[in-house]
Amino acid sequence: MTDMVAFRSAVTAWAAGSDGAAARELAGTLCVRAVVLLEGPSDAAAVDALAGSRGRDLADEGVCVLPMGGAMSVGRFARLLGPPCLGLRLTGLCDEAERDFYTRGLERAGAASHGFFVCAADLEDELIRALGVARVVELVEEQGDLRALQTFQRQPAQQGRTSQQQLRRFLGTKKGRKIQYGRVLVEALEPERAPAPLDDLLTALRVRD
Repeated sequence: MTDMVAFRSAVTAWAAGSDGAAARELAGTLCVRAVVLLEGPSDAAAVDALAGSRGRDLADEGVCVLPMGGAMSVGRFARLLGPPCLGLRLTGLCDEAERDFYTRGLERAGAASHGFFVCAADLEDELIRALGVARVVELVEEQGDLRALQTFQRQPAQQGRTSQQQLRRFLGTKKGRKIQYGRVLVEALEPERAPAPLDDLLTALRVRD
């Protein structure tokens, strides 16, 4: 796992302007075969948690789970990791609003045929719907955040929003909270209740090139 973290860091540095030598070397040493392109670390936490709950170690399978720091970066990462450079299999999760960024970025890298999986709003929304509002509130209480949630729900801006919308927005109100709950919500899922985009992604990663 530590080695795959090093590869992820090397790729991020490459995308920021380094020469890419470290990423190329690690890709070969680690036998990296696929990269999951994700908007941010909360999505990565959810993917890793679901894989772990199914007894899978994606790093050991040669899969790098890579948060890009925003959907608009997908084209840059796809060019480096896809056919133009490393030639790795590319897949990922995105929100519906980001579909066009992924489509264009992967097409330009010649990697669109590998596909990606789309969440209706975002992954947090998918997880809240899969678990149900009542269960998510229970989890918020277990994490010691119930009072913070109740205070948030009383804010004027939250009036008129559904409980699901309030929960979704609450998860993004504190740094690190989305990452924390990406793991917590996935670990609370019944095996058959994983949101379709997340489940389909994990299933697709079983197919080796």
